[in-house]
Amino acid sequence: MAIEVVKPACNLNTIKDGRGAIFSYVPKVPILEFTHQFIHAGKIRGNHCHPEFDEYILLVSGQGVEVEKDINTGKETFIQMSKGTCIFVPKNTYHVFLAITECESVSFLTKPWDDCDKPIIHQDLGMGEGDFGNPNSPFYQKQNQDTEAV
Repeated sequence: MAIEVVKPACNLNTIKDGRGAIFSYVPKVPILEFTHQFIHAGKIRGNHCHPEFDEYILLVSGQGVEVEKDINTGKETFIQMSKGTCIFVPKNTYHVFLAITECESVSFLTKPWDDCDKPIIHQDLGMGEGDFGNPNSPFYQKQNQDTEAV
């Protein structure tokens, strides 16, 4: 499995002082862009890989499962995610997020999306249909009729 859970550090004084806690995530690769995403319960985000950047995903609310799929062997592996779980998705790793409950996440990219020649490669990983990155969906075809790099 290429996707890794990123464990935070915590200065225990931020808990002992009674105000709450501060957890720090230190990326292996510098972050150059981030996005805030909302995913409805029972829906998916993904069915793709990113050939030009790594992605960190921090789930800020909800419960879901991040699935990595090897498109050559069909092998699927998953990470159960809940509020505060952070994962690292290396470039060229096919992945999809399945929301069990209403979810919010923040994705951190190691290269700005608009600086990429081809920021995303869609692949139907067999875990959802419709406009969820499925290249065979009417939504995808309409949105991408004038461009090869989506």
